[in-house]
Amino acid sequence: MTLYSAAASSTTTPVESSEEMRFEQYLEKLQAEARQAGISESTLQAAFANVEYRPRAVTADRNQPEKKLTLDEYLPRAVPDWKVKQANELYQKHYDTLQRIGQQYGVQPRFIVALWGVESNFGRFTGNYRVIDALATMAFEGRREAFFRSETMAALKILDEQHIALDEFKGSWAGAMGQCQFMPSSFLAYAADGNGDGKKDIWTTEADVFASAANYLAHFDWNDEFTWGRQVRLPATFDYTLAGREADKAKDLQQWQALGVRRLNGQALPKLDKALPAWLVLPDDTNGRAYLVYGNYNALMRWNRSHYFALAVSHLADKIR
Repeated sequence: MTLYSAAASSTTTPVESSEEMRFEQYLEKLQAEARQAGISESTLQAAFANVEYRPRAVTADRNQPEKKLTLDEYLPRAVPDWKVKQANELYQKHYDTLQRIGQQYGVQPRFIVALWGVESNFGRFTGNYRVIDALATMAFEGRREAFFRSETMAALKILDEQHIALDEFKGSWAGAMGQCQFMPSSFLAYAADGNGDGKKDIWTTEADVFASAANYLAHFDWNDEFTWGRQVRLPATFDYTLAGREADKAKDLQQWQALGVRRLNGQALPKLDKALPAWLVLPDDTNGRAYLVYGNYNALMRWNRSHYFALAVSHLADKIR
């Protein structure tokens, strides 16, 4: 396992040498755990042959922006006009495939395309870290060791099942992979064959990307009879303790209407034939936008527990026609 070049090793400090040794020892523990989990020796030998500690992954994990963007600042950057244009073009290009997959899983195709666009810019940016490097590094770093050890085992299983070649097994600094940026455990649980060729290729096959994204949402109770939610206006006397996505804070639209919540333009909330549970969320607390969101929004939050992410996907989906 090569961590540093021979030239660099001559100038390695005692601290760096100690870190290298500890990482090597940690990799041995990961391999032992993988053997117990049934990963083949050939996969282990190949996967760990040249594992490198990637300090940039640790830096990326720890790095926090000096100034947090507000939602009003974030959304134009996350959903610029050029991305909206591309989303609509790609929606039309893959229309037949998207309609078939959308009907199969009960997910509106515009949300599939929006996830694709927000996650990887429609497959253009999928990460250039070797997945085993990234996951082993993050597990060794220790802040979320159990999570990343588990993801490392899942990644090794993906290699063992030959879903992808080792030299093509790349992703983000956190180990998220492919055009839908699945973590390895999500791949094993939700990746789907979208074109019937017997493979689950989220790296290069758009139909599999679409089916995998739709399958994930379907597993978290997506309902294609409804959308994700809407931005709303609150009365001056609104009780902000009612906000939140806890189960006991759900109300139907007419209950929110009675509390003074209105559409952004001031008009009454829709009257539906079916009761639709809705939650009030305030991504920037009481200082910014307010949204009434539905169960589909909660499914997006399972994908990525960020209101900004879920709203970027939702707003892009709203602009796809």
